[in-house]
Amino acid sequence: MSELAFASATELAAKIKNKEISAAELLQHYLDRVDKYNPELNAIVVDMREQALTEAAAMDAALARGELSGPFHGVPMTVKESYNVAGTPTTWGNPEWRDNVTTEDAESIKKLKAAGVNIFGKTNVPLSLADFQSYNDVYGTTNNPYDHSRVPGGSSGGSAAALAAGLTGIETGSDIGGSIRNPAHFCGIFGHKPTYNLLWIRGHAPPGDVRSASDISVIGPMARSARDLDTALRAMAGPDDISARGLQLNLPEWRGRSLSELRVAVWKNDENAPVAKEVEARVDLVAQALRDAGASVDEDARPAFTGEHSNDTYSRLLQATMAMRMPDEDYESLKKYVAGLDPSDNSQGAKVLRAQVSSFKDWGEANELRHHLRWQWHEFFKTHDILVTPIMATAAFSHDHRKFGERTLLIDNQERPYFEQVFWAGLTGVSYLPSTVIPTGLNGEGLPIGVQIVGPEYDDLVTIGIAAELERLGFVFTPPGAYRD
Repeated sequence: MSELAFASATELAAKIKNKEISAAELLQHYLDRVDKYNPELNAIVVDMREQALTEAAAMDAALARGELSGPFHGVPMTVKESYNVAGTPTTWGNPEWRDNVTTEDAESIKKLKAAGVNIFGKTNVPLSLADFQSYNDVYGTTNNPYDHSRVPGGSSGGSAAALAAGLTGIETGSDIGGSIRNPAHFCGIFGHKPTYNLLWIRGHAPPGDVRSASDISVIGPMARSARDLDTALRAMAGPDDISARGLQLNLPEWRGRSLSELRVAVWKNDENAPVAKEVEARVDLVAQALRDAGASVDEDARPAFTGEHSNDTYSRLLQATMAMRMPDEDYESLKKYVAGLDPSDNSQGAKVLRAQVSSFKDWGEANELRHHLRWQWHEFFKTHDILVTPIMATAAFSHDHRKFGERTLLIDNQERPYFEQVFWAGLTGVSYLPSTVIPTGLNGEGLPIGVQIVGPEYDDLVTIGIAAELERLGFVFTPPGAYRD
């Protein structure tokens, strides 16, 4: 039955529609796997099974009447803990928010339910969604299904681990610094970081009726196939209710095009954030597959800015945004500490701290630089259709719960700063670009490695479509051996 557990959501929906299996039977299949495997994995941390079993029975009754609720009718789904799902806690891994039980679904959850999913649980995150790992004092630590001694990524680590272990049909995460993309890479699945504000983010929020969209941050789908990303994105995308008065979606489509038409740029390594040779080799592998399919591939093409400048701009904006999540007392203490820094201290640590308490003038200057980057990418994509890059420096690394300042990553036997690798997420994230991560298979240690496909703003269905083409060429999800039964 492992084939069923690891099937795509599209395949699962077809089985339900064709009455090869009922929604209730499929849900029970996943619940049995959750009971068997989740205790050691700790990916699913909020249980909604009773509600989901009732919903599955209702979906089966509807199907018997000839009624389909959407393309994912009856597909069991878990969602990242940071989404509001009525009747469940939304803590963001913060013990102080343990009792924050929400009363209304996030807007994207409403849309997914309208597409037919049956939500039966929520998945683990790091504290404040701010780590490449997924552990917190509310729910504990999530392990990587390919090796429990290693991380599943973060902040959508529970989402990726549940998908890879065959515990759920489809997932949805969020991304400000690679939080969809690095877990997809570490767990060998597909993940899509959408164009900024393409998906209405309301309801993916800490306590309070937060209606504003956090800078850089997006929500987006995660799955075991590219086609699932396409269907989920179409279901979730669209303007908010105010903007919908005058705006509607008209996204470019991949359908009908050929890989032989593509103009591909490759950015496979960078001195600002070096990646391991085996990761660089996977970028080469994807580039060669596109070249073999007839695409033109340019490994020297770059937009008209340096990686260092882009990363500095991203860091300034990211740190200011992340600091908004601090408790007021901690923020005031940080402001006092920064005020006491030596004005001549231009170390990276000092820059980060100053950015966290930046003035509106400082933030506005960084925002202006960001929009220059956006227009430089716009010019770049007039001559190139996509960019292929790494998303992280290594395959999944070992759990490390030390303080952030004490952590490093070992890259080809060289120690590098822990958060240096956010470079690859920020390169495109700061400029609002869509990015689809695809699996490229397992390394010699049996660990997945992913690669990201980046396109111009609103080319989301194009990057996902290219991911689907590469999936047909063999870049597929590979289930972890310990979970195939």
